[in-house]
Amino acid sequence: MIAGETILGRVVVTFAERIAEVRLDRPDKLNALDPPMFSALVEAGERLKRLPSLRAVVLYGAGRGFSAGLDMGSFAAMAAGKSDGLIADLPARTHGVANLAQAAAFVWREVPVPVVAAVHGVAFGGGFQIALGADIRYVAADAKLSILEIKWGLVPDMGGIALMRELARGDVIRELAFTGRQFSGEEAVRYGFATAVHADPLEAARATAREIADKSPDAVRALKRLLNASADLDVAAILLAESREQAKIIGASNQVEAVRAGMERRPPRFSDPV
Repeated sequence: MIAGETILGRVVVTFAERIAEVRLDRPDKLNALDPPMFSALVEAGERLKRLPSLRAVVLYGAGRGFSAGLDMGSFAAMAAGKSDGLIADLPARTHGVANLAQAAAFVWREVPVPVVAAVHGVAFGGGFQIALGADIRYVAADAKLSILEIKWGLVPDMGGIALMRELARGDVIRELAFTGRQFSGEEAVRYGFATAVHADPLEAARATAREIADKSPDAVRALKRLLNASADLDVAAILLAESREQAKIIGASNQVEAVRAGMERRPPRFSDPV
């Protein structure tokens, strides 16, 4: 991927100054999720995984909201007892440990650099789960979020259960999932689902992405690997993982450059990871 804009169907990716912006781009449908949207999100994430110069990602929705969740066409197919191509074989692991819809949320954990989501308007159901895949979530105070699946007689199945467990108390997750109750951006921060409230979440996300992009890419990528692994490893495995990552970084060119730049009080000049 080179600098500029890439249109992947329902998703637009822009890349400039080592930062990628991924925009859900179906504003006329409140960025509702359908098979083409899932495929475009996964393709965007997979492309970014292979980009050595990438330092950070901003994830957001075009128009009036982040995402209203699953497209009504999929619900219509369910009501008619038909498949829209998404629900044909959910247990099939088509994308590593995940299916297509799960990969649309989990791919942001697999992108090797931090992903900052900017949430405004609505983030319901599957849209909420995609936002959970980001490392950091900035929300508007009046944003409306919901674990909405119960309304349609469903359960969160886009990785939401795996992602929510590290963010909020179990009883909070249960209350919201069992009821489908909407909650605000301010409540999302209190619950643990959002990092901070901002008047302009997108500009805040861009500022954080720029700050991250100025740090050593070796350290940033190692830190994301450690944080991703920490939810499933025991203490001994985490301690060993920390030591292994640090051993690879210490004395390497980017770590030396970080020290020199700090001592010389100048901006660092990092090289892209191999």
